[in-house]
Amino acid sequence: MKLLVTGGAGFIGSNFVHHHLENSPEDQIVVLDKLTYAGRMENLEGLPADRLDFVQADISDREKARAAIDGCDAVINFAAESHVDRSIEAPGEFITTDVFGTYVLLEAARDAGIRHLQISTDEVYGSIDEGSFTETSPIDPSSPYSASKAGGDMIVSAFHHTYGADSLIVRASNNYGPQQHPEKLIPLVVLNALHGDPIPVYGDGQQVRNWLFVRDFCSAIDTVLLKGEAGQVYNVGGPNEKSNLDVVRTILGLAGRDESLITYVEDRLGHDVRYSLASSKTEALGWKAAVSFDEGIERTVNWYRDNPEWWQALRSGDYKDYYQRQYGVELTD
Repeated sequence: MKLLVTGGAGFIGSNFVHHHLENSPEDQIVVLDKLTYAGRMENLEGLPADRLDFVQADISDREKARAAIDGCDAVINFAAESHVDRSIEAPGEFITTDVFGTYVLLEAARDAGIRHLQISTDEVYGSIDEGSFTETSPIDPSSPYSASKAGGDMIVSAFHHTYGADSLIVRASNNYGPQQHPEKLIPLVVLNALHGDPIPVYGDGQQVRNWLFVRDFCSAIDTVLLKGEAGQVYNVGGPNEKSNLDVVRTILGLAGRDESLITYVEDRLGHDVRYSLASSKTEALGWKAAVSFDEGIERTVNWYRDNPEWWQALRSGDYKDYYQRQYGVELTD
């Protein structure tokens, strides 16, 4: 196959590109990425040049999206504004990319007669006190980010229902692993711990997430791409639930730091308490998570420790300004 992978220079997208090219040696990939602060060409280093093409473009650009999709057999849409805190600051950018951009890709994929696989999030369901969300659970997004993703999902479903488009959705729990931007919880905590910086924890830190190692999610995407049914939603949850505070404490131990670095800060506006996904529908296609949280978090901490050239530039400039606005303290150099 030849795949168009939008957002392929970002965290999950680039991990998928590596995973798919490693495991499907005859396939080719076209990456389309806007290269915002979260997309980096470094994430695509080491890939075979004869099997990878790169297009710098916005998925909202109809002409460029159609040109990139030409000759492809499927499109996988990772492209998104994806950070809840930033969506509270500037929701308009999220609506433009996550809703309108998804529509542009759907139109192009429908005209080309190819499959559109939408990458979504458990956050569209909102918070759940006990049990796990299934694919039939109602959506109830809480943040501008999750609302924008829910809007994109609804358009994907509507295109299948109205036009018979070969479109479907994968919703994942919280991903973590190498090459994740330090605005997200786990890389933020890892890098702060390695530097000895205070570690901000929202509220009491008891928010619970269903953690999924990124390469496990990549294998689930491949499974759904090949075996999933058009018009369907597939949940992909991690094998372990952990509170944010437990995650922070685990990372501190792996980094050789004590809990004195923990600094409790005012909770995020509209912060969901607990996410949990049931994955039985995806598992019925033959997928199963292979990496436990203990294994995955150790691999992740070691990767950041061993690859300072990847993240050093990220702890300066725009991110440093954002961090100070968000948490009220400065990062060390």
